[in-house]
Amino acid sequence: MMISVLKNDLLCIYCKSHDLKIMEQSNVLVCENCKQKYNIRNDVPVLLRQDKEEDLSKSDIHQKQETNFNYIDHYQKDGVEFNYFEERDRGTEHMNKRVGEYILSQIKNKSGKILDVGCGKAWVAKELCPRGCEVVSMDISLENTSEALKRYPFENHAAVVADVFSLPFKENVFDYIVASEIIEHVADPAKFVENLIRVLKPGGSLIVTTPYKEKIRYSLCVHCNNPTPLHAHIHSFDERILKDLYKAADLESYESFTFGNKIPVHLRMHGFLKFFNFWCWKKMDQVLNLIYNAPLRILAKWEKKVK
Repeated sequence: MMISVLKNDLLCIYCKSHDLKIMEQSNVLVCENCKQKYNIRNDVPVLLRQDKEEDLSKSDIHQKQETNFNYIDHYQKDGVEFNYFEERDRGTEHMNKRVGEYILSQIKNKSGKILDVGCGKAWVAKELCPRGCEVVSMDISLENTSEALKRYPFENHAAVVADVFSLPFKENVFDYIVASEIIEHVADPAKFVENLIRVLKPGGSLIVTTPYKEKIRYSLCVHCNNPTPLHAHIHSFDERILKDLYKAADLESYESFTFGNKIPVHLRMHGFLKFFNFWCWKKMDQVLNLIYNAPLRILAKWEKKVK
């Protein structure tokens, strides 16, 4: 699975060479140029840097507290401690379903190559592989990517352990990139978007969802006695903030949509609304936001210019 979907798209994250060779007997991926080796575990190549790169820009909270955020270590442990594939409470499951449906409504092609960034429970592969799309489930966590392949063993599904800030892909590879509920966790959102657009094909789209105008709340960490943001959300976004993240010359268009009115959430109407198909739910949600504008989510889409 991994070989057929990924073999022509990977590059070495150290020397940027495209000359990678799979040593099937030893389950290792080797760069023919710099000889760097990458382990393949459970059919998942692990392409994370082992050296210490220049530090990324810190979020406001880390600057104020003069602390460091080892996010790779954090989210690897997160994947071990928390099961992303187990069902959440019904209200959360309903909101996640609507977020996924909104994303799918923006993917027009019935084929193509799709990168799912921070794949979590791999719902993108579950939905789009049966439609004929090639899906690459990417996560910092080996647990999430391994389970993704185990649950959805399609021939057009691959997985990779990798970091957006050191992507192991050539330029102009993907028709769509989905990053759902991820950008609020990263230290440098602008670099996050820039790196993903680099690996988009001309004419391709980057689709991002995130909480809308979230008021970030804090609790006191029992380990370091410093304020720590709930759910590890370190940024809050609106239309303007997202639009300003990327304005390079290769940008064809940007658009955004807010959705997920908070009234049904607070009234716990998910038991009733689950019977609505997406288009009926979307229309009702739009009407509610006209009456009382209180969306909980925003979807942003950047389209890369055709050369």
